[in-house]
Amino acid sequence: MTADAAAPFLPGATLGMVGGGQLGRMFALEARRMGYRVVVLDPGEDTPAAQFCDRHVRAPFEDLDACLELARLSDVVTLEWENADVATLREMERIVPVRPGPGVLEVAQHRVREKDAARRLGVLTADYRAVGTREELDEALREIGAPAILKTARMGYDGKGQAVIRGAGDVDNAWTAVSAMGSEFILEAMVNFRMEVSVICARSATGETACFPVAENEHRGGILHLTRCPARVSDEMASEAMRVATALAEGLGVVGLLAVEMFVDADGRILVNEIAPRPHNSGHHTIEACGVSQFEQQLRAVCGLPLGSPALLRPAAMVNLMGEDAGTGLGRAGVADALRIPETSLHLYGKGAARTGRKMGHLTSLAGDVDEAAGRVLRAWEAATRHG
Repeated sequence: MTADAAAPFLPGATLGMVGGGQLGRMFALEARRMGYRVVVLDPGEDTPAAQFCDRHVRAPFEDLDACLELARLSDVVTLEWENADVATLREMERIVPVRPGPGVLEVAQHRVREKDAARRLGVLTADYRAVGTREELDEALREIGAPAILKTARMGYDGKGQAVIRGAGDVDNAWTAVSAMGSEFILEAMVNFRMEVSVICARSATGETACFPVAENEHRGGILHLTRCPARVSDEMASEAMRVATALAEGLGVVGLLAVEMFVDADGRILVNEIAPRPHNSGHHTIEACGVSQFEQQLRAVCGLPLGSPALLRPAAMVNLMGEDAGTGLGRAGVADALRIPETSLHLYGKGAARTGRKMGHLTSLAGDVDEAAGRVLRAWEAATRHG
């Protein structure tokens, strides 16, 4: 580690953010609270993050000139999504530290490289095969068997870019649907899992690491619906999940956050599903429930500050507010009803248009135990969406 890498970026520094969505918004709020300036790069006109930033560089993510402008305006650059242009980030890195670095994104952007890296680091995953042609898909199915999931190797999130193959009759439709979205694919064996969990691990520029407690996640239509923390797993399973997340963060050289989504299978094994080198939807409860939020922890990590305590102060549950649920939530009687639920907080993302499948905000509830917290937040969600 060089002296420059070790020197922290203190309050008053300017933090560049690639991406201006809700994750960038919540990061910017923490940064402003701690005395930092924030510049965001995003093509949108009125993005959630830009509403709280000092400057908005409005341009496509692959616009080299705009990215270099962001670099010149910033003391350190971080990101809120993993699909930024790697080649452009490498050019930015000539001017300013980019954390996490482009090499981490090269892995996280490609599902085959992601699984290969996990296996190389001794981490379990579902069985998988790289697929490029229909013939290779047929061969992969012979080796893995059905049921399996065909996914694009790049892009795709919240259930997009994938199709389930339960038998021979599904293959043609799955290939037609997914092959229209790319040229590289992965076939993954479907896991018979007991639950889906996630761990967010922070790793600072000094190599310090800290994991938030294991969260338990429920999805609807491929999109996260409900998160409980702590997850309802044994202490041994929780320790293993945090060990896996730390091994990946260290092995990939992450500086910032690494969110690791995992399955707990029927035999109690922890299998890595996906990684994201940024804050994560399943970590939003940390704002109210932990010693430090995931967004402040991201700031501490990329700025080389001591990491905060990720300890869970109170059991929590979080539910997403989607476009089809409550719209923006502004001016709706349901919001007042939701906030009558004890220890419940509302977060809205400042998005103008409410669309099906679009995350507009979230609710978090705290309680004495995690099941009580989940009951509270679901009652709040029902109240908010009743008038949606």
